Amino acid sequence: MGLRLLDSRARSRAELVEAMAKKAVPEAVIAEVLDRFEDVGLVDDAQFAALWVEGQQRRMKSGRVLRQELRRKGVSDDVITEALEETADDADYTAALAFAQKRARSMTGLTPEVRYRRLAGALARRGFAPGLCHRVVHEVTAEGEEFYDPDRG
Repeated sequence: MGLRLLDSRARSRAELVEAMAKKAVPEAVIAEVLDRFEDVGLVDDAQFAALWVEGQQRRMKSGRVLRQELRRKGVSDDVITEALEETADDADYTAALAFAQKRARSMTGLTPEVRYRRLAGALARRGFAPGLCHRVVHEVTAEGEEFYDPDRG
């Protein structure tokens, strides 16, 4: 059963424990199987976290959202911190900028106020910090047109 789960994608140890427990596999058997999987390199939470961060950054998510997702998957905070530290310092900025540029292409007919509000909201829902949202939206919308600043009205 555990091998079938690992066939589709890498999984954390906690995900495998949960899936096997749902199938009424005894705890002693779960521990023995997963220990063996770790020995042969099939289960490695550090590698899982690093792969998850790398894959999800391509989907333009913030570090905060990635941390929450990994916690839900049962990865320890130390492993999560290590995986996120391996990313580039400007990873959040790069992901936010790429996402905003992609979104902005479909908003060319909107007023600056509406475009700002929609882009900032979309970035915030992806977990980016307010200051970063403002900076990125300013950069994306200021290219060739007047920028709407909500602080100035």
